[in-house]
Amino acid sequence: MPAPERVPAPGVSATGELEELLARGELTVVGRIREASNAVLLCTVAYGGRSADCVYKPVKGERPLWDFPDGNLAQREVAAYLVSEATGWGLVPPTVLRDGPYGEGMVQLWIGPGDDGDDRDDGSGGDESGGDGSDGSGLLALVEGEEAGEGWKPVALADVGEGRTALLVHADDPRLRRLAVLDAVINNGDRKGGHLLPAPDGRLYGIDHGVSFHREDKLRTLLWGWAGEPLTDEAREVLTALAARLADGEPLATRLAELITPVELAAVRARVADLLRTGVHPQPSGQWPAIPWPPV
Repeated sequence: MPAPERVPAPGVSATGELEELLARGELTVVGRIREASNAVLLCTVAYGGRSADCVYKPVKGERPLWDFPDGNLAQREVAAYLVSEATGWGLVPPTVLRDGPYGEGMVQLWIGPGDDGDDRDDGSGGDESGGDGSDGSGLLALVEGEEAGEGWKPVALADVGEGRTALLVHADDPRLRRLAVLDAVINNGDRKGGHLLPAPDGRLYGIDHGVSFHREDKLRTLLWGWAGEPLTDEAREVLTALAARLADGEPLATRLAELITPVELAAVRARVADLLRTGVHPQPSGQWPAIPWPPV
């Protein structure tokens, strides 16, 4: 029997085909990502002569969080993917909710090492989502002084030891800016550097969205460089279209209602409306730590 054809990352194959592969394929566990705070299993998935690497996060392996008592993290990961797809930006790898070897969980296409089948993690390290454990190489930096420099946006001063500080900056990159808008919509409480995955084809993906969609302001991110600045025309157009897709009875709203609570869905709508009303990127509220810890 011939080996299954390996599936490339999104942008080459149709997203719908990848979703079908992830949802219907046979999952085979090949390792565990030990550094993750919850159970994260590296798997292969095969269906109809096609295969891919993916991560599987079973609900049974989640540690309870006091401030996310409803639903589960896996559902929030899928909800983040659906909202990302609704924007048309494709910032989250294909993600589905399905049964697996250890019960229901989130299954997400692997982005990073392993795309070509030659360098999959064996469970000895990596980050929570099955990425390459990087900190978004080329997108984040620490610089001396108080000026970010051309092509960079300042975030905050960071303690680098021995009484020294450095300026944390991120690239003034349109891909990051789109991700900052998505994070504001889904209220991402944990946008770390290691959750930024540049793909070989030039696309950028964000991963690990389990602590998103809280009804209260929980936005914690390293992407504050545009805080208070006007949204781009593209972002306003995308948000206007997204608002329509979040209306009662629309397919996106109906699916999200199966994954998050009614109060949380109402909060998504309110955040989109607020972004359109103000026309600017949000700023830290001051009521919650603005930057996740650890930042990478």
